[in-house]
Amino acid sequence: MLIDSHCHLEYKGLVEDQSGVLSRAREAGVGAFLNISTKQSEWQQVVSTANREPDVFASVGIHPHEADEHEDLGRASLLEATRDARVIGIGETGLDYFYEYSDREVQAKLFRMHIDVARETGLPVIIHTRDAEDDTYEILVDEMEKGAFPALIHCFTASADFGRKVLDLGLTISLSGIVTFKNAKDLQAVAQKVPDNRLLVETDSPFLAPVPHRGKSCEPAFVADTARFLAELRGTEPTTLAEHTTRNFIKLFTKAKL
Repeated sequence: MLIDSHCHLEYKGLVEDQSGVLSRAREAGVGAFLNISTKQSEWQQVVSTANREPDVFASVGIHPHEADEHEDLGRASLLEATRDARVIGIGETGLDYFYEYSDREVQAKLFRMHIDVARETGLPVIIHTRDAEDDTYEILVDEMEKGAFPALIHCFTASADFGRKVLDLGLTISLSGIVTFKNAKDLQAVAQKVPDNRLLVETDSPFLAPVPHRGKSCEPAFVADTARFLAELRGTEPTTLAEHTTRNFIKLFTKAKL
């Protein structure tokens, strides 16, 4: 069994045929899905889908692109949203300096707030970081000194040095279809070295369709293609990689009942 640890089932490209998307993924061997929210207005949607589909779980959080629109979001609101039985993660949150759709200080403030709630609840923080390695790492180190919390870097595309440092902090790394791209040689080198017990796979669908689906809207079923590529890259069997990544998901997302 594979788990798509990060997908956006409420986004255009998937939501129009959500039942079909899930059916095709199940046929491809995907046994569970983590449906990620990026803004407060999506929280009810992801939870509703998770309550309707027994193999779908939900996250609640604010993407850094949406930070300016949620500058006044209270900690209590996020904490309350985590109480739902189907909410197993917090995020996605983090820092994005590539597009800078939101003020950097506001991004950092909300990132730290998500971490604080994760520390209280024990739910993992799902971290987005792009062109912000140094500040992301600085915040992680500073917050870890206040008290440990579970976390992962989703859709990892950062440097090998950043990868080593976040693994040393105890984080998990999740790889998307980007690792299958021909020009992703540096990422492929990192992917070969992630320990078996710290690796997850995801689609980030409807974005980033892996080879051989480039140019198409990405679906959770395509996590099987990424997993096959990763297994070959790491010199292991696809069934072994599936076992490792599923075990890692269950260990990290302890609230998930599979």
